[in-house]
Amino acid sequence: MRTINQWLDEYGESHRNETNKLIHWICVPAIFFSITGLLYCIKLPLRITSSLQLNVAMLVLLLTTIYYLTLSLSIGIGMLLFGFFCVALCYVIEIFIQIPLWKACIIIFIAAWIGQFYGHKVERKKPSFFKDIQFY
Repeated sequence: MRTINQWLDEYGESHRNETNKLIHWICVPAIFFSITGLLYCIKLPLRITSSLQLNVAMLVLLLTTIYYLTLSLSIGIGMLLFGFFCVALCYVIEIFIQIPLWKACIIIFIAAWIGQFYGHKVERKKPSFFKDIQFY
C-alpha cells in the first residue's frame, strides 16, 4: 500500500498552477459533498433520532474515515470532521430547503466537474484520476 506522502506527491504533479489549485480547493469538496448527498438520500431502516434516519452516506463515511486514519491520523480526523459537516449540511438541506437534496447534489456535481476540467485545461495536464481512479 502506498504511503500518504506518495499519494500526495503524485497528485501534486498535475496541480501546480495557482488557478487550478484554487479551483480544486472549491470543486473537490463540492464533488465530495454532492456524492455524500446522493448517498444520504438512500435511507436505511433504522432511526438515529426521531428526525434523523440512518443512511448509506453515514456508513460510507465511516469506512472512508477508517481508511484515511490508516494513512494518516491528521487526515483521518480531517476526513471525519468534513464528513460530519457534509452529513449535517445534507440534513439541513433536506429539512429546510425547498429543492430536493438529490437535485441540489446533481447540480453541484455537474458544476464542480466542469470547474475541475476547466482547471486542468488551465494547468494543461490531465486530471490525476485518468491515471489512477483512487485519486478520485
